Amino acid sequence: MLCNRSFPIPPINKVTTVITQHNVHNHKRLDILRLFQSHQTRTMEVEANTNSSHTRAVGLDFLTKKAYTPPSWASHINPIPSHIFSLGHLPTPIHKWNLPNLPTNTEVWLKRDDLSGMQLSGNKVRKLEFLMADAVAKGADCIITIGGIQSNHCRATAVAAKYLNLDCYLILRTSKVLVDQDPGLTGNLLVERLVGAHVELISKEEYAKFGSGALTNLLKERLIKEGRRPYVIPVGGSNSLGVWGYIEAIREIEEQLQSATDKVKFDDIVVACGSGGTIAGLALGSWLSSLKAKVHAFSVCDDPDYFYEYVQGLLDGLEAGVDSRDIVNIQNARGLGYAINTSEELKFVTEIAATTGIVLDPVYSGKAAYGMLKDMAGNTKKWEGRKILFIHTGGLLGLFDKVEQMAPSLGNWRRMDVQDSVPRDRIGKMF
Repeated sequence: MLCNRSFPIPPINKVTTVITQHNVHNHKRLDILRLFQSHQTRTMEVEANTNSSHTRAVGLDFLTKKAYTPPSWASHINPIPSHIFSLGHLPTPIHKWNLPNLPTNTEVWLKRDDLSGMQLSGNKVRKLEFLMADAVAKGADCIITIGGIQSNHCRATAVAAKYLNLDCYLILRTSKVLVDQDPGLTGNLLVERLVGAHVELISKEEYAKFGSGALTNLLKERLIKEGRRPYVIPVGGSNSLGVWGYIEAIREIEEQLQSATDKVKFDDIVVACGSGGTIAGLALGSWLSSLKAKVHAFSVCDDPDYFYEYVQGLLDGLEAGVDSRDIVNIQNARGLGYAINTSEELKFVTEIAATTGIVLDPVYSGKAAYGMLKDMAGNTKKWEGRKILFIHTGGLLGLFDKVEQMAPSLGNWRRMDVQDSVPRDRIGKMF
């Protein structure tokens, strides 16, 4: 749905009924419990009566497994996933974003993937729809993944796993000063620990020395020896299977534009890049579909050359037959480093929220939007007259880790002055 209001209220297009189940939690799982979990998971694997898996039905569609049919323009990609789990509240809205100081006749629109669900919000849910379906199909009883201490992906994975009655093991990267301490309950950590995820801490130095693949494999081998059946999801869910999440998102955008009253044609798509899977799906999908928008990615961790190479590997894994440099432009927005912000970047996040009502996370979309507007200011002619779709990838919980840094710029409060002479109303006391 498209909306032209300055401060849009996301439309409620669907009513979703969620059936919750009481799960049994115990650190030492008995075989009978595993059988129970397997039965519970199978009961949710409801096959859709339609081959159009991207159509989200009203009602009991949430947390069901369906056969997957790709868009016609992606039917030659190999391999094609067989199934998908419905984990996100999709489609997410698209609306105009009234940013200040844009080049002449330039429009920026928002794709609100931050609204893809409360606990699972953000871009990761789209990848997890395919990855979790694969994990269940392979008989996994637990999930392993890895990321930073405030990883949005790890939080989303922990929630998705518990939805499907799977245990979740998270390897979280932190500083060597804090690696032997309780990580606390700030932001994503609170949700992860609430849903019972098993948190394993690793120092940044150990992460750099061994690499994410070796660390997840080490944990996988340990769990197998304990009789578990683990399924490993890489950093950010960014493998060739996860790429399908944003190939599917391009189909969703196409359908939204086709059904809109006001016809809009986007020239560009802008998004943050942290692990490569999202930009690979967006770029490939846009290139293959009727959208044909140029994809601009702002990398928030590694440099552009690394991501061009990594995305190429993802594309080759799908036998896409295209060069990554031909379908996506990657710019460096790393700044001081991954998840590290300058005072100017944090000020930008607060000002955008105050002027437009859109809250950006400081790690991904905040840095991408900051980089985009900085590029617009320096290369005005490049962006003049263009219609841009900015993908908001979520990550709101990451803001809680920046509270101390942001507090000085958020001083808009005061003690309300009330005199005893103010007439009292006759309504009953609330307290």
